[in-house]
Amino acid sequence: MIALVKRPEPSRAFALATPVLAVLLTMLFGGILFAFLGKDPIAAIRTIFFEPLFGEFAFFYRPQLLIKGAPLVLIAIGLSLGFKAGIWNIGAEGQYIMGALFGAGVGLAFYPVESAVIFPLMVIAGAFGGWIWAMIPAVLKVKFGTNEILVSLMLVYVAEQFLASMALGAMRNPEGMGFPGSRNLAQYPSAHNAELIAGTGMHWGIVTAFIVVIFAYVLLTRHRLGFAIRVTGDAPRAAAFSGVRPARLILFCLGTSGALAGLAGLFEVSGPAGQVTIDFNVGYGFTAIIVAFLGRLHPVGILLAGGLMALTYIGGDIAQSQLGLPAAAIQVFQGMLLFFLLALDIFTNYRLRFGRVEVV
Repeated sequence: MIALVKRPEPSRAFALATPVLAVLLTMLFGGILFAFLGKDPIAAIRTIFFEPLFGEFAFFYRPQLLIKGAPLVLIAIGLSLGFKAGIWNIGAEGQYIMGALFGAGVGLAFYPVESAVIFPLMVIAGAFGGWIWAMIPAVLKVKFGTNEILVSLMLVYVAEQFLASMALGAMRNPEGMGFPGSRNLAQYPSAHNAELIAGTGMHWGIVTAFIVVIFAYVLLTRHRLGFAIRVTGDAPRAAAFSGVRPARLILFCLGTSGALAGLAGLFEVSGPAGQVTIDFNVGYGFTAIIVAFLGRLHPVGILLAGGLMALTYIGGDIAQSQLGLPAAAIQVFQGMLLFFLLALDIFTNYRLRFGRVEVV
């Protein structure tokens, strides 16, 4: 007989080892997947994890790690605050889209005015767009007890329709010869999130991601609000006795995660993406869930996990072009990370017991 027996207390060693084991298992089973597709598994794994860092064109790919990782870290930090408190925002993708639309809308509204205040206004609008979209499930949960998972997730599809509507309608470039998509913000200096240091990929979104990691660490380890978040997730009844107000915590966690997702969308649309298009969203809001759990809901862990996930994005693109791997296989490979992480997480709180069943 094989049984799961609850540990007297969670295993700290296993909690720390789980992300590493999940990555190794993902490499192993990902290699098996690539072999079934008729590709060299060792070459595929090497291409995904080695080429962006040490390959022939690593000088070009390394800045992309920062560019790809920054939105993942920003969104994952916001999600982790709610996840720690047992508040499940699954709709960060929608908040990311709305942040991009609100921010880009402000920039395009001022076109072609040149002013130093336009980009800061876009940043505020981007954060507000994500915040207001996250407040819909927050208010519904506080007032009517609705499930924030379902409401936030369904709002992603509403946001995608808004995105398509804007790209084809109000934000469409009047000089774009009828093609969908807004003006290119890279050609509008006052609204462009340009590189701060040429050739490094460093822009304001990356700087903001590092600042947010620091603030989140201080909040969770040194502030009373961080204590309330941790206690609510670990022991809800104890949190109630300690004076934590659940409604305020829900509004704060969902609002903060929405604002950070909105900022990620704004920095992306005004920088690397450059314009509002129908296919602007690339799944950062969903991938950030993997990043949050891979980083153990810890700000520093999320920073490292964001870099690792960015590596799989870039390495996956290289593998598609060089080895002919299908995009779906790369997405399955990334999904394996979350699957193995959650599967192994069981052993943080439980251990296997082997024995015999006695027949009476």
